[in-house]
Amino acid sequence: MPAIDTPQDSAAQAGEQEKDGVNWWHELRSITLLILAVLAFHSFVAKPFYIPSESMMPVLLTGDRLVVSKFPYGWSYVSPSFHPLPFLKGRVLGRLPQRGDIVIVSPHNRREDYIKRVIGLPGDIIEVRGGQVILNGTAVKQKAMKPLRLPVDGNAPCSPDQFPGARVRGADGRDYCELPVRQEILPNGKTYLTIDMGPSALDWYGPVRVPADHVFLMGDNRDNSADSRAPLAENGLGGPVPWEAIGGRAEFITFSLDGDASWNPLSWIHAFRSGRAGNSLRPRSVAAPD
Repeated sequence: MPAIDTPQDSAAQAGEQEKDGVNWWHELRSITLLILAVLAFHSFVAKPFYIPSESMMPVLLTGDRLVVSKFPYGWSYVSPSFHPLPFLKGRVLGRLPQRGDIVIVSPHNRREDYIKRVIGLPGDIIEVRGGQVILNGTAVKQKAMKPLRLPVDGNAPCSPDQFPGARVRGADGRDYCELPVRQEILPNGKTYLTIDMGPSALDWYGPVRVPADHVFLMGDNRDNSADSRAPLAENGLGGPVPWEAIGGRAEFITFSLDGDASWNPLSWIHAFRSGRAGNSLRPRSVAAPD
């Protein structure tokens, strides 16, 4: 005898089909919540950052990827992802950076991030004479170091415009960028290396007093950095920047690429620079200079 579908059977089948179907509203809500969670983490906890230029050599190279923490100095109008807010004065749970910290900063009226080092704090008098930083009337201690050799690659081409005469051939047959470096020691004992290729327009600045709630920032590659010494018209920071423009502190390098990769996935492995992943970006501390 053939089976006969009853109304109850039809309702049960419809219910099973509805159960097996995709609940698009539920999926959309889940995706939206995930995106909001990522943006919240990106805005208020930490975010990845890519180094696009040579301004922080030798500590940071073009092609480095790193983590920036958003909470050490509190939060301001530049904290949200993509900087959708206009300038707003003040910070939530705000704290000033320390001298020597590497920070990301948004230049005035621009929705992008630069990365620089904190040199001057509110009340400091900053001057640069012949490339020598003068802080509150005292020359910041410097020590000449052995020239540093960095391998030449797609992201570090050792351009003669920036580093004239620096390209050399090593005993291993590879090309290197041989750079004159100095160890700089700030009054709080924070130390790091800088590059100074010789006389340049950025070697002379000030003196200026850093206003309240401002910081003075410089790149470690002193002749090639659009920092507080450079005017806004030249894509610099135009002097001391308000602390509200500081977006976070650079913590460590996650990985680095040499720029020589192609569309071939096999080339990606060789594009990783060895020895850079995990490097801390917090400056070392030594005994404060006399």
